[in-house]
Amino acid sequence: MPSGSSARRRATLAMVAEAAGVSLPTASKVLNGRGDVASSTRARVEEAARELDYVPPVGRRSVTPARVVDLVFDDLVSPYSLEVLRGVTEAGTEAGVDVVVNRIPTDDGERASSSSPDGWANRLKAAGREGIIIVTSELTEEQVDAFDRAGLPLVVIDPLNLPRVDVTSVGATNFSGGLSATEHLLSLGHRRIGFAGGPVRAACGQARLHGYRAALEKAGVPPEAELALHGAFSYPAGLEMGSRLLDSPEPPTAVFAASDTTALGVIEAARRRGLRVPDDLSVVGFDDTILATLATPALTVVRQPLLDMGRVALRTLLRLAAGESLDSHHVELATQLVVRDSTAPRRGER
Repeated sequence: MPSGSSARRRATLAMVAEAAGVSLPTASKVLNGRGDVASSTRARVEEAARELDYVPPVGRRSVTPARVVDLVFDDLVSPYSLEVLRGVTEAGTEAGVDVVVNRIPTDDGERASSSSPDGWANRLKAAGREGIIIVTSELTEEQVDAFDRAGLPLVVIDPLNLPRVDVTSVGATNFSGGLSATEHLLSLGHRRIGFAGGPVRAACGQARLHGYRAALEKAGVPPEAELALHGAFSYPAGLEMGSRLLDSPEPPTAVFAASDTTALGVIEAARRRGLRVPDDLSVVGFDDTILATLATPALTVVRQPLLDMGRVALRTLLRLAAGESLDSHHVELATQLVVRDSTAPRRGER
């Protein structure tokens, strides 16, 4: 048998925990790659493991769980969602985190227990999720409370609502975007400018509406209630709102649409009435998805940094999971007006 100095006692997980001054479960989380540990604590545990030359038991080396977050959409097929998805997954790859994509669960018989707020949160926690990112969906206070009770960090992107002021969100400068879109149309001589907006309850859509109104008022153009319509951020809603605007007794000469897909619906409404864009009607969209450059004519838009919004959301979620405090619960990334071919001076101004 080797003796004393030649036989070094194998370091155990308990020894690592004692050396780092943490509990056994916390040491286990760190050495198994879990993210719900403060960065300073993680550093102490990792340093203790190195100093003690800790080696996991042979049977456990291959079962280290992956770090996983949930990314939840209300619409998985829109170009908007695909851009956000790309940003989240790129940031996840950089951080060594897997991203699982889901849709908001619904109460439908067998799934009712797991889709209740607590059932949903507890299921994700039991699956080892480090947190959840929810995109353009309407949240209830009960859902947010359930995530809190489960200890599951939450970040929302472009939320339709914020049921609590402390919910962490990532979005864009929607007010400034609405302002710049409308000011662009005003600079082209348009005075009757329609607004094809999003749902009335959508906070981002309301901010774009307020930017639209502010630009009109600044230019001395009284906003007209009948020119500001609301609907889903969708092609059918854009077609319906565009039809209503263009069939009015005094139709607008330009329309600011609150999304790219909405703008394409407005353009189709114009085409069905024999109107040409931009000769007879100027149209501005919002988002700058791939649809904007594929459209005919190419769409003038307010560009949202969708890719960066996804990246920032993922990185913010990981900071929350690590127990870090944030400088602000709300992050807004800058929008930018991109002028293409769907806007032109109003007839008589050329």
